[in-house]
This record gives sequence, structure tokens and C-alpha cells, in this order.
Amino acid sequence: MLRGFKAFLLRGNVVELAIAVVIGVAFGAVINAFVKDLITPLIAAIGGKPDFAGLYFNINNSRFLYGEFFNALIAFVIIAAVIYFFVVAPYTALIERSRKEPPADPTTKKCTECLSEIPKDARRCAFCTSPQPV
Repeated sequence: MLRGFKAFLLRGNVVELAIAVVIGVAFGAVINAFVKDLITPLIAAIGGKPDFAGLYFNINNSRFLYGEFFNALIAFVIIAAVIYFFVVAPYTALIERSRKEPPADPTTKKCTECLSEIPKDARRCAFCTSPQPV
């Protein structure tokens, strides 16, 4: 039973997934710090507020911190943009480049009458028996 568990843990997919999660959490922390310390004050300076985190309103002595939501929303948009432009777009371009059409077979040609594929040196089409130019 323990051998099966050990084999499961040492499979490549589990280890790669664990590494991806750890790197993703670290990357999220960097982006959140970037948004909180640089982007939010920049946007807030244009709008006249020093920081979105301090924005809130009260209803019946309950405080609603919508500024924190703005910070999280900006962080999400930046993370999504970074993932798209630095991971998805290059990966898609790489896949498209690898899907090139194979070159046309130089040993065949199309029949002038029925457009069937025939050998390049054929004098007659095997399908419609029409004479072929040489």
C-alpha cells in the first residue's frame, strides 16, 4: 500500500503540479505587492485618494471595505494580462508555427480533367483515362 502511495507521489505530474502551485502563490504575492505598492497609489494619485484600501462606507454600523475589492480586482486584471501576454500568446504562437502543412508530394500531380492525384510521370489518368501533358 505504501509503495503505491510512493509511486503516486513520485509521478511527474504530481511533482510538476506542486511546483506550479508554489510558483503561482509566489507570483501572486509579487503581483499583489506590485499592485498595492505601485499601481494602486498611481491610480489613486490621479483620482485624488492616496490608497484604495482606505475606501469604505458604513451601513448600520457595518463597514464595507470596497477599496480592498478594488485592489484585488486590479491585481486580478494585471495577473490575467501577464499570464495572457507572457504565457498564452507565446505558447499559442509556438503551437501554430509547429502546425505547418507538410510540403506537397513532388511525386504526384493533379489530373487536368478530373483533378485526381496521379503519379507525376503518368501519361494517362488512372481514374478518367484522359491523356496528360508531359
